[in-house]
Amino acid sequence: MALLALKAQLTAFVQSMFDEGLLDGQFIQIQALQDETNPNFIAEVITSFCNDAERIITELNKYMTQQNVDFSKLESCVHQLKGSSSSIGAHRLKLACADLQQAFDEKNKGGCLKALNIITREYCILGGKFETLIQLEKSILAIKSNQQQQGSYHIAKST
Repeated sequence: MALLALKAQLTAFVQSMFDEGLLDGQFIQIQALQDETNPNFIAEVITSFCNDAERIITELNKYMTQQNVDFSKLESCVHQLKGSSSSIGAHRLKLACADLQQAFDEKNKGGCLKALNIITREYCILGGKFETLIQLEKSILAIKSNQQQQGSYHIAKST
C-alpha cells in the first residue's frame, strides 16, 4: 500500500516538473534506463548533473566578477552546462544557458549577468525539485528492499 502511494506521488511530482516546464522529453528517456538491475540510476545521474552544474555555475560567477570578462572561458562553461542540461532534460535551465550564450556572443556583460542570475535561479528551483525526487526514489527503494527481505524471511522460515 505505501509503495503504491509513493510511486503515485513520484509520478505526480515528475509530471508537475513537466507541467512547470522544468523538464522535457529527454528526462523520460533517462527514466526508461532505470530498471531492477540499476535501481539507483536516476539518482546517480541527477547527483552527477547537480555536482557538475554547481561547479560550472560557480566558475561562471567567478569569471563574471572579473574586471575584464574573458568571454572564451564563459563560452566553454556555458556550453558544458547547456549540454548537460539538455542531456538530462532540464528544459528551462537549457533555455537560460542559451540566453547567456547569446549575451556573451554580443559581449554584453550586463546581459551576461542578468542571464547568469536566471541560470542560478533556475538551477536552484530544479536542484530543490531533484532533491525531492531523489528522496522519493530512495523511499521507494527502501520499501522494495524491505519487502524483498521479508519475502526471503518467509520463504526461509517455511522451508
